[in-house]
Amino acid sequence: MNYIKIIDAKAYMPRRKVLNSEIEKDFNLKEGYISKRTGIKERYYVKEETIEELALEAVRKIGKSRNILDVDLIVVATTSSKNIMPGISNYIQKELGINSCICLDILAGCSGFINAFDIAKVYIETARIKKALVVGVDLLSKIIDEKDIGTKVVLSDGAGAVLMEQTEEKKEYFVNIEAQRDEKNILTYNAGSNLYMDGKEVYKYAVTKPVRNVKKLMKLSGKSLDDIKFVIPHQSNLKIMKAMASRLGVDVSKFYINIDKKGNTFCASIPIAIAEMLEKNLLSVGDEVILLGYGGGLNTGSILLEI
Repeated sequence: MNYIKIIDAKAYMPRRKVLNSEIEKDFNLKEGYISKRTGIKERYYVKEETIEELALEAVRKIGKSRNILDVDLIVVATTSSKNIMPGISNYIQKELGINSCICLDILAGCSGFINAFDIAKVYIETARIKKALVVGVDLLSKIIDEKDIGTKVVLSDGAGAVLMEQTEEKKEYFVNIEAQRDEKNILTYNAGSNLYMDGKEVYKYAVTKPVRNVKKLMKLSGKSLDDIKFVIPHQSNLKIMKAMASRLGVDVSKFYINIDKKGNTFCASIPIAIAEMLEKNLLSVGDEVILLGYGGGLNTGSILLEI
């Protein structure tokens, strides 16, 4: 049986940093309003960059110190691409000069990176490939309704990329991916229009279904959350992540949180977090972590992964 190991991860944020004070002024809000309700202090917006360029910049950061020209698979998770064909993965392939590899773009809401990561794992596990780039990217600033405070204060642009490869060294890996019917359409986006989010309904979903998903994952693995060094969640809202930790019976310090500095980048949030954690030397070989994604669909997924 083949196993996977993460070789590297990098993040790319656009140049324009947007502080809460700018948005609070636009909406005539009191100082501290946004931070108190979301945990966010700043976010990033593109100036002229495209979503494809965001993804490519994250990948190129890996390419500065790693060989990525021999990857067999590029899989990209996104929710905000307006170009259906060719995909972002094909754009990355072309710009890197890779003649032949598998290219996939997937749509699975904010949980898309979990699905993309697991797809790459399955390709490696079945010996169809040896090396993969898994990318999460979203450009949300261009699809926000400027009058909608619920999305304006939260969403951010960014990209994260993870390089993984086959290893014969046994490493733990358990996954629980599922989708629940979104009968109320609480989180939607149609190309050419603005993203819609029902904040109250999203909160109710986010503090229940993902928690159940993780509990099921722990049963599947036969492990305890005490065995886990970090939970690396989709960075949706600080209140949501604190509620999740409480309902899982762990201190919020077990959750890696960077939403204060990055905002909610949808599919990019988990790989951005992984990149930061590797840069800060927070992860070591043998550590076990949980990747947790949740969002539009309603798609929910968790992976217990040994670094």
